[in-house]
Amino acid sequence: MTMSNTGGRRKPPTIHDVARVAGVSRGTVSRVLNGGHYVSPAAQEAVNAAIRKTGYVVNRHARSLITGRSDSIGFLLTEPQEKLFEDPNFNVLLHGCTQALAAHDIPLLLMLAGTEDERRRIMRYITAGHVDGVLLVSSHSGDTVAEELREAGVPLVQCGKPMGPGSKVSYVAADDRDGARDMVRHLLSLGRRRIGVVSGPLDTPGGVDRLAGYKETLTEAGVEVDERLIVSGDYSRASGAAGAEKLLAQAPDMDAVFVASDLMAQGVLATLHRAGRRVPEDVSVGGFDDSAAATEATPALTTIRQPYDRISAEMVRVLLAQIGGEDPVAVILPTELVRRESA
Repeated sequence: MTMSNTGGRRKPPTIHDVARVAGVSRGTVSRVLNGGHYVSPAAQEAVNAAIRKTGYVVNRHARSLITGRSDSIGFLLTEPQEKLFEDPNFNVLLHGCTQALAAHDIPLLLMLAGTEDERRRIMRYITAGHVDGVLLVSSHSGDTVAEELREAGVPLVQCGKPMGPGSKVSYVAADDRDGARDMVRHLLSLGRRRIGVVSGPLDTPGGVDRLAGYKETLTEAGVEVDERLIVSGDYSRASGAAGAEKLLAQAPDMDAVFVASDLMAQGVLATLHRAGRRVPEDVSVGGFDDSAAATEATPALTTIRQPYDRISAEMVRVLLAQIGGEDPVAVILPTELVRRESA
């Protein structure tokens, strides 16, 4: 490490210092810092050891001028800002993606685009090259953000299946339909036959697929699909409470309810309690997500676990591969039934 001529203050180590300590050329160090292409394993280890020894930190601004990359990724949530704080799933995904990118020393920028004005500003920022790629969360039917980014040549991975037919956008999703089928089969195994559902928004892939899984499983079991037992929500606690009120009014003989998110299920439980219905004795309740809302509920929720740690890791893996030139891919991950006291 070099010393300045004024006051003995240490200068930050440079790429030349790393090359000297590693015993390699500056070009070899540069290749290691830019992905390790055409570098022998021995030389790569020597450079990495020299980086640790010298405390060298990459000058991202200088590297971006050379590579044309920003060395940052955007996490784009196309929902109102309050959803970020109410719905625990968004925070879990954000944390998981941040951790996965940290392993590559890449910062994650949170972007909220819940209004048209916010969307226009964010799209200008992204397409100006301020991020190398986008992790898109929560895309509704008719939402053109994903296609706009794709057409602009921005690497993109969506959380959840795209709604539009023939989309060429990479995505990572839990198997929503199969998870719903597992929950409804479980409720049927408890002897329940008047099973209601509070679906998610039907302009989202999760809302559509979880409702489809509910209907398919009842039909296969020879149980009538009664439209009076079907209502939809928006994944909020309030919509779960309102949905349960509607179900009780339309089908007072309901003996179970499958709720398409744990947060909505908390609202369902509150309504059932106010109506004097015991859970699980009178009405069994099953949720979806296995979020913090499931264990905080009273009683604790039987639910479908989405593998958010794997979803986050796969979203980052797929996006970095796409930035590196690979083609778009689809990844669907299995869910798991988690039994607790509510069903």
